[in-house]
Formats: sequence, C-alpha cells, structure tokens
Amino acid sequence: MKHNKIGSVMTPDVVRATYDTPFKEVARLLADHRISGLPVVDDDEKVIGVISETDLMVRQAETPDPHEHKRHLRLAELTHSARRQTAKAKARTAGQLMTEPAITVHADDTIVEAARTMAKRRVERLPVLDAEDRLVGIVTRRDLLQVFLRTDDDIRREVIEEVLVRAMWLEPGTIQVSVAEGVVTLDGSMERKSETEIAVSMTRQIDGVVAVVDQLTHRLDDSRVKPDEQAMHGIADEWLRRM
Repeated sequence: MKHNKIGSVMTPDVVRATYDTPFKEVARLLADHRISGLPVVDDDEKVIGVISETDLMVRQAETPDPHEHKRHLRLAELTHSARRQTAKAKARTAGQLMTEPAITVHADDTIVEAARTMAKRRVERLPVLDAEDRLVGIVTRRDLLQVFLRTDDDIRREVIEEVLVRAMWLEPGTIQVSVAEGVVTLDGSMERKSETEIAVSMTRQIDGVVAVVDQLTHRLDDSRVKPDEQAMHGIADEWLRRM
C-alpha cells in the first residue's frame, strides 16, 4: 500500500523572496500572485524562513497607541513575543520580517504526513524540499484535499489489491468491499479478530478514505492470547500460506 507523495500534488513554480527582498516587494508578490504567504530562500535555494500576510500586518497592528499608558508599554516590551513583534513592525526586508525556522516537508513525504504536520503546527502551507533540502515546490491545505477527489472505484480497487490480497493474503472475493462517497464497508468473515483489526486499520490509512464501516466477523478471538503463542501462530500461518 502506497500513499500519494507530496511531489504529486505540490505546486513546483514557487513564488519566493530572498533575505534582502524589500518589504514592499514582498507585499507586491503576495498581491500580484494572490497568495497568502511565501518562503524566503538563501543563495543555495535553502529555505531560511517563511512570510505570511499576518507578518506584514504586524506593522499596522504594532503602531503605538498614543493613549496607551507608557508603563504598560514598557512591561509589554519585556516579553520575547512582544520584542519579536516590535522587530517585525520595523522590518524593511523579507529577512527581518520572516518567521524562522521554516516548517517544511520533503517531496517524498506522504500526503498524510504533510496533513499531520499542518494540523499539528497550525500552518496553511509548507515549502517542499528535495533530497538536498533545496526548495522545489510548495503545498497548501487545498492541495492536500485533492486526495479526497479519488473515485470510489479507485479506492475499492486499492483496498482489495493492496490490503486484502497483498497484505492479508486473502483470495479476491473473500471479503466484500463497497465504497460510497469515500466511506468503505468491509463485510465478511476472517480467521482471527486481530486480522479484522489489521484490515480495518490499513483501510483507514488509504488516501481518500473518509471512514471505514467494520462489518467483519472472526472465528477465533485471539485478543487474550499470550505474546509467545501469538508469535507461534504467526510463524505457522506464514509457512502454511507459503506452501
């Protein structure tokens, strides 16, 4: 079972800035290309930071309020985040404005891995790097959503071929597989409970699967089998299946 790679959904033509790109040029790049952020690279195309519309708006947001108490301002300036915001408000170049270090992914990473990174780090885009950590593309949340455009037939074919036949060593037709709007239903009987759990878990990991309806039954409940007995069963089963 193979997940789609980031390289298959990324945008290879990346709008970028360098450390010395002027503030207004960064704003023009975002506006002209109708994007909300871009990476900052060095002379070797290595990503050294990223800039978002939020970073540009800091200048306006950090304009001092003449009615704000001076003592309050002095206390606020003591925090690290406040000092960083103040520095961005005075930024004249992309390098002074950018957020670092950049959160990135590699072209060979899976869509699932990128989605997890975006969710965990709460970012909307990720610069994509090659094997030498050079910028080769950019991927956004919208790009990752393409995985859910897979047809039900395509998903069903992968469940049967990659999960049931190739991974579980089952004959085609042993388990009935139906897919509707990305929801996969598995129906049939397997030898052990652990095998049904593996089949469901692997199906959930297939790109484009929204949910799995588990209607599988089992002949043996091996959930309470001792570890050494499970190992023996696994070894015996492998030999039997290879005969």
